Amino acid sequence: MQLKIAQLKDIDNILKLHAKYQLATIKEEDKKDGFVTTGFSYEELKDIIEQERGIFIAVEDDIVLGYVMSASWQFWSKWPMFVHMIKDLPKLNYLGQTLSIDNSYQYGPVCIDKSVRGSGLLEKLFDFALESMSKKYPILVTFVNKINERSYEAHKRKLGLDVIQEFEFNSNNYYEMVYDTSKRVQY
Repeated sequence: MQLKIAQLKDIDNILKLHAKYQLATIKEEDKKDGFVTTGFSYEELKDIIEQERGIFIAVEDDIVLGYVMSASWQFWSKWPMFVHMIKDLPKLNYLGQTLSIDNSYQYGPVCIDKSVRGSGLLEKLFDFALESMSKKYPILVTFVNKINERSYEAHKRKLGLDVIQEFEFNSNNYYEMVYDTSKRVQY
């Protein structure tokens, strides 16, 4: 399996994986095993690749088996959820710093095909994305829907993210989580 920063030619395969696990298109029986909240278009993925080099993928035989998206708050600011999170940043402190759009970035969504879950791919892909993003930002910030227990457990237990606060947005409840980008996951 190859880990790489996504290129435009990878978008269709990323969207195939995304559609399997995105909340609007996931099979009902698969929801209990985790899901991705945010939907994306081809154009939005093109933008994150061109503007941020912000999609990190695991590929085998031209099939995308996992992805991690990571980008600046400026990139994410076109979505209302992230506008809400940006407004909260100055109220939060981590690693002795008040969070800001300059010292932190938004990590996620993340998606791992169920055929390779539990294989260590999440940890490897997370570290691969951190290598790139840690050059610009000391702090990773993300959120997990409270009903997405599998994602919460993976991020808390496997990756070691810390809950910095809980918040409500659009009638959903979330954990907001942070991570020191100078650390690597032990796996």
